[in-house]
Amino acid sequence: MKLITSYTSPFGRKVRIVLAEKRIECQLIEDNPWVAESSVSALNPLGKVPILLLDDGRTLYDSRVIVDFLDHSSPVGKLIPSDHRQAISIKRREALADGISDAAVLIRQERSRQPHMQSTEWIEHQQAKIERGLEHIAGELDEKKWWGGDLFSLADVALGCTLAYLDFRLPELGWQSRYPNLQKFYSKLEERPSFTETAPPMI
Repeated sequence: MKLITSYTSPFGRKVRIVLAEKRIECQLIEDNPWVAESSVSALNPLGKVPILLLDDGRTLYDSRVIVDFLDHSSPVGKLIPSDHRQAISIKRREALADGISDAAVLIRQERSRQPHMQSTEWIEHQQAKIERGLEHIAGELDEKKWWGGDLFSLADVALGCTLAYLDFRLPELGWQSRYPNLQKFYSKLEERPSFTETAPPMI
């Protein structure tokens, strides 16, 4: 298998962490979809990473589809419960964390435009999504060890990637001081090899 991704993408990192947790071998190929010579659009009509190329020639995207496929591919380190109701609960949390990452990516993209072309209203709209999402998650997590229940799961992987991306691209949000339980949770994740090995380059 081959994973086409960007090392700064929170969604690509989510897939890489799942690969590491499940000990699945996969060749990593970095590809920036924003450059003219990128092959991303030829593989995913939406022009987004990550993309998983399977050995049988099939192509999978987006990250939620990929991690679901990977979790069902190996019994090692199960991240999605086999019980349907529990699985939906975990996937709902993944969607919420991914939605926060989406909003952060949109802010990053808007700020990369020329100053006179940027929309303050658009940025504030995305920031409001982030704030509502973090507040909701902090309330759900409370003082529990893991977000989705007693066991480490895909929900925790997704949330860890989101918090790391906020640190990386939007450090001014200062979520750590306002949500100490999220900071405690994140510090625990940083101790896992799958997280330390996939940390984004500090560029």
